[in-house]
Amino acid sequence: MIKDKNSEIEEDIPHIGEPESTDGDQKKTSTKSSRVNVHATTSDLSGAAGILEGFLRKFKGPAFALAMLPIGLSYIVCLGLSLIPGYILVEYVWNEVSVLRPLFICLSLACAYLLYGVSIIFIVPLVNKLMFLKLKPWRGGWYSLQSLPWYYHNALVQLVRYTFLDLVTPTPINVLFYKMMGMKIGKGVMINTTNISDPCLITLEDNVTIGGSATLFAHYAQGGYLVIAPTVIRKGATIGLKASIMGDVVVGEKVTVKPHSILLPKTRINKGDKQV
Repeated sequence: MIKDKNSEIEEDIPHIGEPESTDGDQKKTSTKSSRVNVHATTSDLSGAAGILEGFLRKFKGPAFALAMLPIGLSYIVCLGLSLIPGYILVEYVWNEVSVLRPLFICLSLACAYLLYGVSIIFIVPLVNKLMFLKLKPWRGGWYSLQSLPWYYHNALVQLVRYTFLDLVTPTPINVLFYKMMGMKIGKGVMINTTNISDPCLITLEDNVTIGGSATLFAHYAQGGYLVIAPTVIRKGATIGLKASIMGDVVVGEKVTVKPHSILLPKTRINKGDKQV
């Protein structure tokens, strides 16, 4: 239990608490915490970054709406560029085809959607790579400059997921997309889900199988904190149907995670361990 001197707010966060020590009488005493106050309206950063973060924390809603403008512009760019091939096809059919024109226009619209899907699979990872803020492991309050890369990265992932990716899962196309988004993927991996966040901090080693509708992400939230931590699934492991793997989890070699299981943060399952 940690008490902030300024805010008088107590925090009890088992997953992200500091380590405990034990004395000779087997009595546990907590070490001092350097944890920041997630309810602060000021920033510890210096210069322009400190001013921006202070504005973000003080005005929250309006400030975050402004902070989301870059991802809104990214959406416009990604959608616009992805629609160009389909638009060219539909325009050509509209102007050049006269026989059975309604039929061919409808067929061209269907083809335009597929062209959009193929295009956005490649355009979004390119925009993600060019993004000026990069997602890294981190722990802190929601209203922080360091949380913005998490929003941006996952917003781009969701754009593809909800407009096309479900239609090509599981195929090598969805594996290719996650690789281009920064996920470390070995040989012979099968991904039968689109319930994935933070792909750039997830590692799937050789011959990993991700079952249908399983959920993978490299973060968790607790007690006012956002914690971004890598998730690793070792060689030959299998994640069962609708299982959930949270941030800061390591699944060992050839481990099978049972369907509908939930692996909480800091879980480590080694080869040969029995699951509860």
